[in-house]
Amino acid sequence: MTLKEYKVIVEQELDKVFADNTLAQNIIFESSRYSLLAGGKRLRAIFLLEFCRLFSGSYEKAVPFARAIEMIHAYSLIHDDLPCMDNDDFRRGKPTNHKVYGEAMALLAGDNLLNGAYEIMLEESIKGPEFAKAGFTMARAAGGYGMIGGQVLDIKEGIKTEDELRLMVSLKTGRLFYAACMAGAILGGADEEQLKKVESYAENLGLAFQIADDILDVTGDFEKLGKPINSDEENEKYTFVSVYGLEKAKEKVYELTDIAVNAVSDIEGSELVVNIANSLRDREN
Repeated sequence: MTLKEYKVIVEQELDKVFADNTLAQNIIFESSRYSLLAGGKRLRAIFLLEFCRLFSGSYEKAVPFARAIEMIHAYSLIHDDLPCMDNDDFRRGKPTNHKVYGEAMALLAGDNLLNGAYEIMLEESIKGPEFAKAGFTMARAAGGYGMIGGQVLDIKEGIKTEDELRLMVSLKTGRLFYAACMAGAILGGADEEQLKKVESYAENLGLAFQIADDILDVTGDFEKLGKPINSDEENEKYTFVSVYGLEKAKEKVYELTDIAVNAVSDIEGSELVVNIANSLRDREN
């Protein structure tokens, strides 16, 4: 499978989510789909599918979980953009959810996407222990011990050291990358040694991805990013660019990417995940 083929599959699967438009409360499904179908790289879903294929030879059993992790990601972006959080007006070149549907509906749309993801994972969990373990891995990564915990640290004043910044990023950004890769590997039947390699890949790539994001906030442009630039500086955020400086931050992206790639490069058939990691080093959006 190629990256392009996987993305087509993911988009087709996501288009099935909340597709019934006949219910009285349909506005919540419309609002949810507005953000869910707004585009993006779909990396988390693709990692989940590909790591399942890598260890089992097939990606099919991971498809519902790929749908679920994109729903979790979409919910987090809706809430992250709210006035009480980052108060952003644009996401992927389109007005953010609360700008279109209002703050209350956007809040509920995020809740709806998260609950919908849990419905999917719970339904899958009855198929066997690996399905339950994959679902638990994703649920744990999305909550207070993972992404939500990272968001708490992000909005909490006082991040002034590199260690604090790394912890925040490892939770807010890294844990969902971790969940995607690990859930896919679990579904694929990876053994403990293989899971450690996947874990190293996910953790280092997640950190590299966020550093690259911090760089793009300084060097990118709105047309390519689809969201405002220089927002970190305007909000006086402590970022990897402010810690390292621009050039050192770029070096860190390469360094962490190399660690991620080396972790999985000896796994037979890992070319796609290696290529994805390398392609993200110099991304423009």
